[in-house]
Amino acid sequence: MTIRVLVADDQEMVRMGFAMILDAAPDIDVVAQAADGVQSIEAVRAHHPDVALLDIRMPRLDGLEVCARISADTRVVIVTTFNDDDYVDTALANGASGFLLKDSGPDLLLAAVRAAVAGDALISPELTTGLLRRTRETGSRRAPAEITEAVGALTPRELDVTRLVAAGATNAEIGTQLFLSLGTVKTHVASIQRRLAARNRVEIAARAWQSGLMD
Repeated sequence: MTIRVLVADDQEMVRMGFAMILDAAPDIDVVAQAADGVQSIEAVRAHHPDVALLDIRMPRLDGLEVCARISADTRVVIVTTFNDDDYVDTALANGASGFLLKDSGPDLLLAAVRAAVAGDALISPELTTGLLRRTRETGSRRAPAEITEAVGALTPRELDVTRLVAAGATNAEIGTQLFLSLGTVKTHVASIQRRLAARNRVEIAARAWQSGLMD
């Protein structure tokens, strides 16, 4: 299935750059671009994209408000230059399926679009730690027994990888710190996801924090 994407950003060069990256993927098609929030909503109504990439600060209507208005029907990934906790929390509360910083790179951009369609949430690694800490502070501080047991059953190397994922490290950074190849890191992450019943890296990190592994 081809994933239909809307790219919305008030900077033309940014829109064109994202569109080039996405259109180069065999399973993604950029069906529309928009320069402001109002155009974004109009484009969603006209083209019915599967995913909308939205900047936050756009003329006429900001990306967070657009997200709130369209997220019931279209998956939304916020892509912004602003590393701000309030923006992250508001975007997720408004139904966003992902939150990326603009310097996250092509691989994460493609991964975020695919994760959104799959029903997962992908957040820039450098934002994950703060989000999980805030989530834990506002929720129960006692992890369910099954989460604690599952984390405790990981191998020592898997625990090392889990700690770094929960700290917001990328696969490349994990490989560098643990002296592992990128392929080996990916294998460990996939195994950890299975053993913790986690759909993505955010859920791995959440289980690590909930279990007390990061205390």
